Amino acid sequence: MNIGQAAKAAGVTPKMIRHYEATGLLPAADRSAAGYRLYGEADIRTLRFIRQARALGFPLADLGGLLRLWHDRDRASADVKALALSHIAHLQERIDELQVMKQTLETLARHCQGDASPHCAILDGLDQGGGT
Repeated sequence: MNIGQAAKAAGVTPKMIRHYEATGLLPAADRSAAGYRLYGEADIRTLRFIRQARALGFPLADLGGLLRLWHDRDRASADVKALALSHIAHLQERIDELQVMKQTLETLARHCQGDASPHCAILDGLDQGGGT
């Protein structure tokens, strides 16, 4: 199938397929006599795997390792679990950072009158580094 068909089958964009090829996450596609990229079922499975890993927030930097483990039938599941646990820890750090941002913004919004006055506690807080 061509790149458009492969993109549709895998749920990604043609641009992402080209990017995954350029970064080595997806092997370079075979080419037709006219030079068009051609993809098979193995490529579609790989693209779906990448899409699902990205949906779970795995960064591109970790995808190579995940793909190697996925293709390695002699892998230790402990290696896969370690990668997943590391990602969970990273996600928790990000969640904690987002919670702090949310709380800070809620505090600023509570102190804002939200009326026709030009004074704004939110802007004042941002000007002072986020605190009121």
